[in-house]
Amino acid sequence: MPEHILEKRIDSTPTMYARRLQPTLGELLAEFRIVYLTGPRQAGKTTLARSVSRDMGLEYLTLDHQATFESARSDPHGFVRSLGGRRAVLDEFQYVPALIPAIKETSDRLEPHEKGKFLLTGSADIFRSARTQESLPGHMARLELLPLSVTELHGKPLNVIDYLAAGRFTNVPAAAITREHLAALVLRGGYPEVQGKSRRGRQAWFRSYMEGRLYKDFETLHAARGDYFSKLRALAPWLAGATGNLLKYSSIANDLELDDRLSKRYVEILELMHIVHRVPAWTRGLAKRLATRMPKLHYVDTGLACHLLGLRNERQLLASRHYGGLLESLIYIECRKHAAWAEEEVGLWHFRDNRKREVDIVLERGDSRIIGVEVKASASVRPADFKGLAALAEFAGDTLEHGVLFYGGHQALPFNVGGRRFDALPLGMLLGAGGG
Repeated sequence: MPEHILEKRIDSTPTMYARRLQPTLGELLAEFRIVYLTGPRQAGKTTLARSVSRDMGLEYLTLDHQATFESARSDPHGFVRSLGGRRAVLDEFQYVPALIPAIKETSDRLEPHEKGKFLLTGSADIFRSARTQESLPGHMARLELLPLSVTELHGKPLNVIDYLAAGRFTNVPAAAITREHLAALVLRGGYPEVQGKSRRGRQAWFRSYMEGRLYKDFETLHAARGDYFSKLRALAPWLAGATGNLLKYSSIANDLELDDRLSKRYVEILELMHIVHRVPAWTRGLAKRLATRMPKLHYVDTGLACHLLGLRNERQLLASRHYGGLLESLIYIECRKHAAWAEEEVGLWHFRDNRKREVDIVLERGDSRIIGVEVKASASVRPADFKGLAALAEFAGDTLEHGVLFYGGHQALPFNVGGRRFDALPLGMLLGAGGG
């Protein structure tokens, strides 16, 4: 069995998931003194860190252990020095940010050839937090492990970022994907522990996740004053209902009676905890004047979002006004997951002009060329469905390399709209429902 296969037991049945990020993690540990592996709780960081510690001979320590936590908090420099020449995994690193100067001191003293000294993991992106005043420039590489991608769940080798960058869209091996199948994928999400659980078991897990961890972890990144708990309980489902839409802090303030500043701060913390992502707007060239600058919001896990919205089955979801936004979030997050281990390095954006023509995802390559990606659940597609991509082409000109629309059919189809070629591609291919 390959060493990057991780085992989970669900309902007494072993299920194997190949985490595509593991080879990248090993590569960076061979090149950097410190690697920080971040991502939401229960995404699989500890399982992956333990696997890496065994494979690469690192000592595994978790700050979730009370005695280890107290030692590190009371004497950060002494704790790090006690490791001596040993390389170590420090799991749940966000609990003791005071360790950062001690780790930097140790890193500064290493010889140039000494790599992989520390693998740090954290369920909060602590190095991007305003409460962390010191970073580790030049010493550290950062990786993000999100919940399982659909292709990981299905054991498919496809990397959608590299596939789109290659631009060869003919003869795509994929089965048609039904609306019910799409809805099931959205409802389940990607957390390893919910895979294979019953509907009741899944909801119990999500409820425990929110109450037992998320709300409590919020305190580690927010200097809580007053009744933040009830505000957060109201905000989390509100944001779930806004997934796939532009984020307007004034709307949060009006609906939940939170001022704009506090609303923005709460969203920032939830982003540091990998619960939501804010996607910046693509504004290059003419788009600087004629396109929105507002970010778009996506929930990192659509299963969690559905739980917060009270959506429990495919019928409810498909009839819900939130379905389109949740499906878009599923595809956006799938692209973000794939970007973490893709050969091609890309930035992820969205586009919307002042005439409300929009493109769900804009992938920007290192040379500023872009790929536009639209999402449509229907099994049929028409030229009018490409109006957002056509608008993006007007603004981007020759920098738009490809424009694709993922839809519910099973054929790759070319379209000519306004003198530009666009491609309709099967969602089944992207989501691992077919071959390849």
